[in-house]
Amino acid sequence: MDVIDPSTGTQIETYEEHTESDVTEALDRSREAFEEWRTRPIRERERLLASAGEVLRDNKREYAETMTREMGKPITQAVAEVEKCARGCDHYAEHASSYLESDHHPSPAGSTVKTAYEPLGPVLAVMPWNFPFWQVFRFAAPNLTAGNVGLLKHASNVPGCALAIESVFREAGYPEGAFQSLLIPSDLVDDVIADDRVRAVTVTGSGPAGRSIASTAGEQLKKTVLELGGSDPFVVLDDANVAAAAETGAWARNQNGGQSCIAAKRFVVHTDVYDDFLDSFVDEIDSLAVGDPMDEETQVGPQAREGLMEELREQVEDSVAAGATVVTGGDRLDRDGVYYQPTVLTDVPAGCPVDSEETFGPVAAVYEVDDEAEAVSKANDTTFGLGASVWTDDRDRGERVAGRLDAGCVYVNQLVKSDPRVPFGGVKDSGYGRELSEAGIKEFLNRKTVWVE
Repeated sequence: MDVIDPSTGTQIETYEEHTESDVTEALDRSREAFEEWRTRPIRERERLLASAGEVLRDNKREYAETMTREMGKPITQAVAEVEKCARGCDHYAEHASSYLESDHHPSPAGSTVKTAYEPLGPVLAVMPWNFPFWQVFRFAAPNLTAGNVGLLKHASNVPGCALAIESVFREAGYPEGAFQSLLIPSDLVDDVIADDRVRAVTVTGSGPAGRSIASTAGEQLKKTVLELGGSDPFVVLDDANVAAAAETGAWARNQNGGQSCIAAKRFVVHTDVYDDFLDSFVDEIDSLAVGDPMDEETQVGPQAREGLMEELREQVEDSVAAGATVVTGGDRLDRDGVYYQPTVLTDVPAGCPVDSEETFGPVAAVYEVDDEAEAVSKANDTTFGLGASVWTDDRDRGERVAGRLDAGCVYVNQLVKSDPRVPFGGVKDSGYGRELSEAGIKEFLNRKTVWVE
């Protein structure tokens, strides 16, 4: 696996892929580790997870620089990502025991009936490059603490991150085989899923990848959780604080280079505030510092890979050809590396790429609507359903509109985010199942009924 620094386009590292025999040995270790790990008291598993959080904090700069070199995340955002992983560890170290307490049910006199929550076994996580630490830890922290063991198939452009995450658990004191990274190409994933030693699969990635993996897992009757991206609406109603919405909206679209499933992508704005919002929004976007991701002042770095940037560029060009107007940006930057200009499009025709597809980069589509009903209709006019954001000075109105949006999570007067305290996941083409909070830790467990007479 060759690692290309997207800020320069130069190769900086090469990693040897694991062979089929390496994978077989890893699966054996995983199964053996599970049989011992599942018997550990949960308080001990919580203590080890707290230790993993400390390892993350102690080495956050090192891990952040690995992220930045491999996929271009600005260094300050990379450090923040590692800190978020540590907070996720803290959350489950504190709350896993209460989440997994048995549920007791009404029963006849002289008997007791409960639901106990027991781990399934080795769980394969197929994870993307855009949040290469957080998306792994939001799987690993709850699942390892619940008694499962983890196998990570990470994106091929972040192998250093994959191995660094494995080292976090090793340094924290986890037993051998509790968490392993498999440096394998995508064409070996189906074989791993089909292996009897793997009991479940979680995927964060594209729709085609998720469908393919879910199909393979389904043939083996194995549980899956899918988080498959989104085209999140950012709805600005006529009574919104326009300045606050524009400032937050610019960041919601452009943080992490716009490469986020839950980034705001379609800005649906009431006609009464449209002009003011657009002017402020463009000003905010034009003020973003684009540059070297290792520079502490940089807010927008390069795109992760040349091919991904070219796909984004083609989406914009095809949308402009269909009638969209470029207000700012609209092309790659004339410099070394894979940089695309933060871009705003208006007059976006229905069905053009930026309207109907997920744009995975710093491109915002802005729509003008006449009223609340049209805003809701436009927000829901997508095959995706991951997140949504609503802006209004009336909290009751915001909650009412939130109830009409087809999404797994809706934030009022806030950008969409994942947080270990609340469930995260989508509907429609954004997938199914939930990560984080109590819902997330229970996805890959056997809900065993125990009746004692």
